[in-house]
Amino acid sequence: MRTSTVIVSALVVGSAASAYWTPTKPQPWSEEETRLVLSLGLASLPPLPADPSNAVADDPDAAALGKALFFDTRLSANGKVSCGTCHLPERQFQDDLPRAKGVGDTARRTMPIAGTSYSPWLFWDGRKDSQWSQALGPLESAVEHGTDRAHIAHLIEAHYAEQYVALFGPFPTLDRVPDHASPNGLGAALDNWLVLDEAQTEAVNRVFANVGKAIAAYERTVTPQPSRFDAYVDHLAAGEDTSGLLSDQEEDGLRLFVGKGECTKCHNGPLLTDNFFHNTGVAAVPGLPDDVGRSVAVDQVLADPFNCLGPYSDAEPGDCAELKYLGKAGHEMIRAYKPPSLRGVAGRPPYMHAGQIATLGEVLVHYNTAPDAPDGHSELAPLNLNSTELAALEAFLGALDPIAKEDQP
Repeated sequence: MRTSTVIVSALVVGSAASAYWTPTKPQPWSEEETRLVLSLGLASLPPLPADPSNAVADDPDAAALGKALFFDTRLSANGKVSCGTCHLPERQFQDDLPRAKGVGDTARRTMPIAGTSYSPWLFWDGRKDSQWSQALGPLESAVEHGTDRAHIAHLIEAHYAEQYVALFGPFPTLDRVPDHASPNGLGAALDNWLVLDEAQTEAVNRVFANVGKAIAAYERTVTPQPSRFDAYVDHLAAGEDTSGLLSDQEEDGLRLFVGKGECTKCHNGPLLTDNFFHNTGVAAVPGLPDDVGRSVAVDQVLADPFNCLGPYSDAEPGDCAELKYLGKAGHEMIRAYKPPSLRGVAGRPPYMHAGQIATLGEVLVHYNTAPDAPDGHSELAPLNLNSTELAALEAFLGALDPIAKEDQP
């Protein structure tokens, strides 16, 4: 008989009651359960996929340049914001805020970076189809970096020309390009862009795209780190004793995760995300602009000049099947968002695409009760898990925290 007892508070929203975990008799894993559990371990993660749209994706020199750019606050309107402002390395490359803060206030939560090289779509809504293209968006966002591509091109020439030329070849002539110009700008920046000739816009765009490619090369080095759960999976795969690798409660939670909890419908594979888009009935945040998720992002990625099929991609058309055969978004994509990886999830509240839910326990209550979506149609149905089961699930999610490097085998 197992004897551990864990107190879990406030499993029901608004309730001050506590629930006690009641141990269950250990059961052997079935063949199907074993297969599913093993599929979630990092040992099942395939090698990093190639990015044919980025010729320097795996070049160490590009990664070094990209790292410098990632933390360079000069790539912002106020000289205070870098990629690393919101993507903090010591905090799983996110910022712990409900919604990211750059030069202004954004409307969405910062997503962690580890493992995003495996995803065909970037951002919560998938409006970008590569890491390098994704890196360009925040630079010209009025509330993130707030700068423009001409400013960035001049900055690269002034401070990173040697590294740039070594990677991408001769630097274009920018003598007649104003300090600030962008097709996405306002006021003078837009006016300046509209008077540039084709050769000038091409030169600026090429430098701008290459900045994204260097940043992506660095981000590809940010990989998921092993957890206690992965040690458990490795022992299970080898037919070795798993005792003590997970607590009894965590093992109960794992059993629910792959079974009754239906978590693997969206959080599957070694990254614990299917990298697709789901409406799960998450409430809108009062006061924020209307956000319909994936339903508008499909047209955005298709129209993006920096997509896989665009003139700044290094890919051949045959390399871009995801984009080439991307269908129109239907009603099911209204308020649909990409589920982030659950690796390290217990350590990065608040949750959901706009930080709507404060705690992991409340997230589980949300999925358990399956409220109606504010728009579109939620995929959820009530799970009817009791407080003991919810406590076990939350305990298991804590076992997905990365192990400190000094404690890794």
